[in-house]
Amino acid sequence: MSSQTALWLTEKLGSFKVGPKDIPIPGPGEILVKVHSVGLNPVDWKIQATGFWVENYPAVLGNEAAGTVEALGEGVTAFVKGDKVFHQGTMDNRKATFQQFVVVPASIVSKIPDNISFDQAASLPVCVATAVIPLYSQPSTGIGYQAPWDGGRAKYSGQPILVLGGATSVGQYVIQFARLSGFSPIITTASLHNSALLKSLGATHVIDRNLPFSALSDEISRVTTAPIQLVYDAVSLADTQQAGYDILAPGGYIVLVLGSTIKTTEGDNKKILGVFGSFHAPDNVALGEVVAPQLTKLLADGDIVPNVVEVVPGGLHGIVSGLERLKNNLVSAKKLVVRPGDTV
Repeated sequence: MSSQTALWLTEKLGSFKVGPKDIPIPGPGEILVKVHSVGLNPVDWKIQATGFWVENYPAVLGNEAAGTVEALGEGVTAFVKGDKVFHQGTMDNRKATFQQFVVVPASIVSKIPDNISFDQAASLPVCVATAVIPLYSQPSTGIGYQAPWDGGRAKYSGQPILVLGGATSVGQYVIQFARLSGFSPIITTASLHNSALLKSLGATHVIDRNLPFSALSDEISRVTTAPIQLVYDAVSLADTQQAGYDILAPGGYIVLVLGSTIKTTEGDNKKILGVFGSFHAPDNVALGEVVAPQLTKLLADGDIVPNVVEVVPGGLHGIVSGLERLKNNLVSAKKLVVRPGDTV
């Protein structure tokens, strides 16, 4: 079999179309994965709407997948055909995940433990990378906290963290890794109907996201008088960015998942850190190679739990409606996934 089905973005700012595609052949150090489930991310609709990142069309998009190993490239010894795995994709027609078979460097692939489904596994890669890269990368690309899998578990007890947008897919993983690292208290903003979920993940205090940002500082002061040296803004709209920055103590970091619009003051000594949440990026590969096996263990032990997932029907055809829901902010506290094998 040399042909498969993929979802194509036909041209820059164009429309999506399901159609045939060759099955890529894994090169040295790569594996071919038969895709059982793919996760949907806001970046996918933003690529279609704005034309960034992708240069050559028609293009396959998609940034995360779970499936089974179908073939091994030269030199790969850590996997065998049939292994259940999950991984990030990237914007390359061989490696993007909106297709039924995808190639990926074996070094950044995680095995799926028995307690996690393909759909759950497909919800993990992008958001986990976006959470851990700024926290645990070295200061050239991140803050450089000691990772919980490298002797840093519970190390940061007594140091508060503010997570803006805790119910977002990224925010949920930030809360969980903050819990493993020992940050306390873990304060987050979210709709209050998500409070039980976020507290089960490790949040100690949930503040209503609908409160005026002018009241946020007062709410935090009721929780802790310690300076807030770490803010993770998993929403990163203009108003959340500025609110988080204003609350941040001098010398601290605010992490943004979108470009900064923050109005700074000279000499305020606050650090703004953007994140490119991909283990395919050259600066992030080394960390990705460490995280890949550790993530399998963290999931197996229940230290990290996946997002709640919703399967969008229709296989690859369902991606378009799923991305439209993300674009219109119609998804809350869960991750949309599709099953390419269901495409008809």
